[in-house]
Amino acid sequence: MASAARLDLDGNAIKPMTICMIGAGGFIGSHLCEKLMAETMHKVLAVDVYSDKIKHLLEPSTHPWSDRIQFHRINIKHDSRLEGLIKMADLTINLAAICTPADYNTRPLDTIYSNFIDALPVVKYCSENNKRLIHFSTCEVYGKTIGSFLPKDSPLWQDPTYYVLKEDASPCIFGPIEKQRWSYACAKQLIERLIYAEGAENDLEFTIVRPFNWIGPRMDFIPGIDGPSEGVPRVLACFSNNLLRHEPLKLVDGGQSQRTFVYIKDAIEAVLLMIDNPARANGHIFNVGNPNNEVTVRQLAEMMTEVYAKVSGEPSLEVPTVDVSSKEFYGEGYDDSDKRIPDMTIINKQLGWNPKTSLWDLLESTLTYQHRTYAEAIKQAIAKPVAS
Repeated sequence: MASAARLDLDGNAIKPMTICMIGAGGFIGSHLCEKLMAETMHKVLAVDVYSDKIKHLLEPSTHPWSDRIQFHRINIKHDSRLEGLIKMADLTINLAAICTPADYNTRPLDTIYSNFIDALPVVKYCSENNKRLIHFSTCEVYGKTIGSFLPKDSPLWQDPTYYVLKEDASPCIFGPIEKQRWSYACAKQLIERLIYAEGAENDLEFTIVRPFNWIGPRMDFIPGIDGPSEGVPRVLACFSNNLLRHEPLKLVDGGQSQRTFVYIKDAIEAVLLMIDNPARANGHIFNVGNPNNEVTVRQLAEMMTEVYAKVSGEPSLEVPTVDVSSKEFYGEGYDDSDKRIPDMTIINKQLGWNPKTSLWDLLESTLTYQHRTYAEAIKQAIAKPVAS
């Protein structure tokens, strides 16, 4: 349980606060709720339409933290109770979003509405009621790197200036309008600009978080098990699904895009620092990622295949991967960024945070969880005869 004598980074006692957490039932929200219940005395008003991933925190009612977490089943699109909950809280954390790449160009309207229109009332209520806001954005707001426009043989490729992403310096470069994959990034950037403007004009106390591929147990879904059969989750969950089903991992356009991955427990440490240190976090945008865990998507597939063989005790496929085009996998209108490497200067300076977990270790933790959670259910689903 939490100690009553927690101190912030400046040595001041941290006072318990009430947090309205929108999207508390999701991947990030569930881990943040766990952290808050275990290590702080903060109270959480958990807002979501689903509670499966935090059910273990809500039941039974004999938990030592039971009086510090309340679940409110609310769809923020059309529920007048939301403003009341924000008024009751000292801090609002908005995690709600459509954030699955397969949806960006197949459901662009839903993507734009979810990430911009639906977030507007949250910003408005926080600003009008003088409530602090921590808003979760995305590393996708950076779009393509400057380096992606350089000739492939240019020596400037080796210069980090052209591909390391800085919150206060890097431009946000998106593809053409017909590439609807950028609907998500554009909506997220616009809500960032609105929040920043509210801070400048109306003194809204805000912090913006740009996650760089947070990975761990309970992320995304496994199609046909705890998500729609036709659903396409993000890359790590897609690969996990393939591994669990003993299928080749599908590499979109050869898997040449480069990404960095950070362990969810490391990332949640960063968020807790933001919560507990408003004087250091307010008015800032923070990259939260691990630049040391950079791989191509193909390298990620190879590593996941090796890790899964270890944790499951099952042999790898003779042909572990297969190439597919982005059009075949995601549909028309897909585009992608080449590299996403976060600069960590600002978060390190303001909050003293650095990630700790290696890519191998975070994959081992995640795949161990997924094998234990899903392997038997998938075997049963595969064995079940299809109705004629």
